[in-house]
Amino acid sequence: MIYNKLLNGEAKLAVIGLGYVGLPIALEFAKKIKVIGFDINAKRVEMMRNNIDPSNELEASAFEGADIHFTADLDELREANFFVVAVPTPIDESNLPNLSPLISASTTVGKVLKKGDYVVFESTVYPGCTEEDCIPVLEEVSGLKFESDFKVGYSPERINPGDKVHTLQSVVKVVSGCSQESLEEIAKTYELVVDAGVHRAASIKVAEAAKIIENTQRDVNIALINELSIIFNRLGINTYDVLNAAGTKWNFLKFQPGLVGGHCIGVDPYYLTHKAKQAGYHAKVINSGRYVNDSMGFYIGKQTVKKIIAMGRNIMDARILVMGATFKEDVSDIRNSKVIDVIRELESFSCKVDVVDPHASSEEMLEEYGVSIMKEPGKDYDAVILAVNHKEYQTYTEDDFKALLKEQKGVFVDVKGIYKGKINDLIYWSL
Repeated sequence: MIYNKLLNGEAKLAVIGLGYVGLPIALEFAKKIKVIGFDINAKRVEMMRNNIDPSNELEASAFEGADIHFTADLDELREANFFVVAVPTPIDESNLPNLSPLISASTTVGKVLKKGDYVVFESTVYPGCTEEDCIPVLEEVSGLKFESDFKVGYSPERINPGDKVHTLQSVVKVVSGCSQESLEEIAKTYELVVDAGVHRAASIKVAEAAKIIENTQRDVNIALINELSIIFNRLGINTYDVLNAAGTKWNFLKFQPGLVGGHCIGVDPYYLTHKAKQAGYHAKVINSGRYVNDSMGFYIGKQTVKKIIAMGRNIMDARILVMGATFKEDVSDIRNSKVIDVIRELESFSCKVDVVDPHASSEEMLEEYGVSIMKEPGKDYDAVILAVNHKEYQTYTEDDFKALLKEQKGVFVDVKGIYKGKINDLIYWSL
């Protein structure tokens, strides 16, 4: 049994892909069993060998006491018998699933797969992807037969970047396997590191579907609140006043408006709608929610422009400061950040836009979006947009914002409404 071999050191577990999902998993397992951490990026591997998390999520102390070997060498993967695949599953420019990283990882594992090995996928995918897209690659590359020669499972990641409460250990892990025996082996293996326990899903497809609806549900709910904020803005009502009032009812769901980016909520629903379309169904509610949420950056940009024009200032000469560029607060990840939509909309009106962010890499922003991040903000702006609520920005006063604005007057856009009731002299707007 693979579980017993892992426990007594006869077998090793390998994690393929050491990003914000893979690295925490690898390090937790490495405190219990022997682990190989594999990533194709040699520069990242070298950082991890020096106890540095390239994603800036883990402290150096997280590497202590871990029996792990980091490598970018395929040959060293041959020592493993239990493979956990945790690579990204993004979307392309047409919002269609991009399985390239997942297929590439499956090819990598297939090259080193042996009889009796286990492969567990953690990447978020549509129902059926593991069996229809990944397993055929494993079989073709390895020359082995699924089920009789190797076992496969699916256990969706539930890592929340920047969240120090809902961690791998404290959140129930959904697991699945290709048979009852493999399910138990996989479940027992994950129980080594998940204190909250595991949920044994009925099948691999069920586990895949469970993961994808977690984020789809959030996406649709946030889209409703975003649409309501657009309606309330036209009616001259503050959205947060409405939400506070409605929230006094016991069964009201307290979602808030905002920019929905990142590589979970802003991506996963497209995997489900893609699969639904293949099955002959057009997902109306999910697609409508995606449309609303994908439009919010442009909406915020337009509202900012309207406020500047209403002040009597020439929009083509306007200077605007955007505070925050990452996809959420207190993280360094800029992937699929919707702040860029705000910036693009402002630039389409010929506004001069400066961007600051204490967490994001200017080099990465420039490479990904062609936008530089300033070390320090300038002065004499016509508007300041607080786009991401980093902790560094939550201690600002109105005077701090006034000091950034021309003649200490101008527009203050507070996307998430954290300064509601605290701004008196500036033109204030929030979702």
